[in-house]
Amino acid sequence: MGIRQFRYFRHAQLAASAHRTPRSDRRLAYILACIAGAVNAGGFLLLGQYTSHMTGYMSQIADQIVLQNFTLAFQGMMAVALFLSGAICSAFIINWAKAFHPRQRFSLPIGLQGALLLAFAFSGRIGLPLYGAQMLGLAILSFVMGLQNATITKISGAVIRTTHVTGIVTDIGIELGRGLFGQAYRVQHARGNREKLRLLAGIVLMFFFGGLVGALGYSFVGTWFSVPMAMILLAISALAALRPRRAAKANAK
Repeated sequence: MGIRQFRYFRHAQLAASAHRTPRSDRRLAYILACIAGAVNAGGFLLLGQYTSHMTGYMSQIADQIVLQNFTLAFQGMMAVALFLSGAICSAFIINWAKAFHPRQRFSLPIGLQGALLLAFAFSGRIGLPLYGAQMLGLAILSFVMGLQNATITKISGAVIRTTHVTGIVTDIGIELGRGLFGQAYRVQHARGNREKLRLLAGIVLMFFFGGLVGALGYSFVGTWFSVPMAMILLAISALAALRPRRAAKANAK
């Protein structure tokens, strides 16, 4: 294995490992944001819904109840409930692993996300009627988005979100406004955090890039486009799981 390949392998191992560094958090955030952008775009193209947009779903529920369109209101309720369930599942898995398998507490929910994206890839091939297939796809993707957002929130200590960019764009605006104030009035302590700005801008760009790739991929191959993204997540999870075993073997020697 060459030096460059070894570095990529090492970075992949660290991405979901329990040993966290700002760099590994940043890399994982970029990967997850790109996948979230792709899944969100694919959800709209295939299901007519942005599966990470809980604010929109809450408005949809209220609007459709008033309009007495209870089918669409139920869809919104289901999406919110599944997003919440995904977040609950992530927190449960992370806390369970922290108690019994602490080195796997982040790799397990990331691996589950990969497995669910594989399930979504095959969801269109199980012979359900169109409406049933759409509801199943909406349920899986909403759960995945909640699972991912809660996982990166726990990993980063509530600093990073990856499935939506409203809060991230707000944080960018806050940092830019703070920096402009510091420049205008020569206030030393009121300067924008450039490292944070780079992280937040990178997440927004990766979400947008993932959306472009997802829109193209899901347009051409449908749900099967979830397979390569699932493989990436499963590989990160597996490599992170292998790392402590290798370390334990090395210590035993």
